[in-house]
Amino acid sequence: MRKAVDCKMDWNGENNNKKRDGKKRGFIKKHPFAAAVLFSLGAGISMALVVQTGMIGVYIMGGNPLSAIAELFGAVLSGMWIYGGFILFPLVLTGVEIYLLIKGRKDQEVYQKCRIFDVVGILLGVFYSLMYLSLFREVLFHADWQEQLVNGQTHTPVYTGAQFSVIVIAAVAVAGYLVVNYIPLAKMPPLVLVLGMAAMYLGAAETVVWGVQVFVGDLSDVLLLLFPFNCLVLTARTVGHKMWEWERLMETDEARRRQYEEGRGILSVCNRFLARSKYWPLAAFLLMWPLLGILIGILVLFGQKPDALIRAFTETSDWNLSQRVAPQNIYYDEHYLCTAAAGGHKKIVKPQRLGVRHGHQVIVNRQLCVANAFEQVLEEWTPRFHRAVRHFYDTYGFPVAKLIRSEYAADMVYLLMKPLEWLFLIVLYLTDINPENRIALQYTGKSMKDFVEI
Repeated sequence: MRKAVDCKMDWNGENNNKKRDGKKRGFIKKHPFAAAVLFSLGAGISMALVVQTGMIGVYIMGGNPLSAIAELFGAVLSGMWIYGGFILFPLVLTGVEIYLLIKGRKDQEVYQKCRIFDVVGILLGVFYSLMYLSLFREVLFHADWQEQLVNGQTHTPVYTGAQFSVIVIAAVAVAGYLVVNYIPLAKMPPLVLVLGMAAMYLGAAETVVWGVQVFVGDLSDVLLLLFPFNCLVLTARTVGHKMWEWERLMETDEARRRQYEEGRGILSVCNRFLARSKYWPLAAFLLMWPLLGILIGILVLFGQKPDALIRAFTETSDWNLSQRVAPQNIYYDEHYLCTAAAGGHKKIVKPQRLGVRHGHQVIVNRQLCVANAFEQVLEEWTPRFHRAVRHFYDTYGFPVAKLIRSEYAADMVYLLMKPLEWLFLIVLYLTDINPENRIALQYTGKSMKDFVEI
């Protein structure tokens, strides 16, 4: 009797597990995109919890107060978006695209439900790529190779004079995708369908060139390759599915099949050629070139050069396909007010020359030289007071200098520092025999002692 009860309980447990698994599969099948988003965010929370748990252990061992430990839990929410939204979700999208290429190419229902992955993948691919380059490479997309940049900034990977051509090709590719995927096949002539595929080929080729341009070999740069890879998979899957869908349509629609078999002449031959879906990949490749020529001709009318699509990637510096050498970046110390203020508008801050600071070239103006010369005098005459002033400056100057992120902010700091500059200048003239010589030597790598010894 007891064994019978145990068997019944086990059987009920297995049934409950099967029901739960069935519900999960049903939800994934009915809402695949929502399932992908929830999985990415859930995995992001798990990763954030693992990381923060380790950090809590470090905090406890370090004797930190409970209030500091409690702040770490807020990082779990941010970790959910960072790990889940920006790292895992692109990988999940890529995995779904590969699965659909293998399994969903000949399933009409799955194909239609999962088109949202294509749209979201394209939008997020563009957004994530631009954001990654802006944040981690400090890319200025408006700065061509001729412009001299500062610190770690990088020139645009796409020549600004040809960015319009690149955008137009991308827009045509998106239009081709929408035509191929959202117009019913029964209402679309094969020529229009193949032209849409040719437009998608152009877009896929452009993303491949983009990937070659921006990938420099770092491990994190692999994320930049997901976008072109997904576009290639998306294009292959779309072409393959439409070929399968057309074959089904021709098998069920006898009148349509006879229509393409009748007629004579070159147009009828072309029509019969396009009616055979197995030739569509080749036909789309052949039509891609005249389509590209037409687009280039139209772009020339809008002021673009005929070779704009080539110059878009070669008329650059710092990247894999670049053919230009940019001037060396100038460095200014963003940690200190005077140095950061030297990056303002030239008419206001009046930069004089290039100097050397910590082994890097920096922009030098008179205010910066006066402030540094004043600090030298303090160090020579009152070392203890100089250390106190330096500590105060490092403590409060650094947070303020971090706020200087534009030329206008640098201008304001320069003007606010002007009264102090005059005070520093008065002290220099009261304590130094040759104050202008001392000022002129700042950031040259030389000091007054070098000339005294000579």
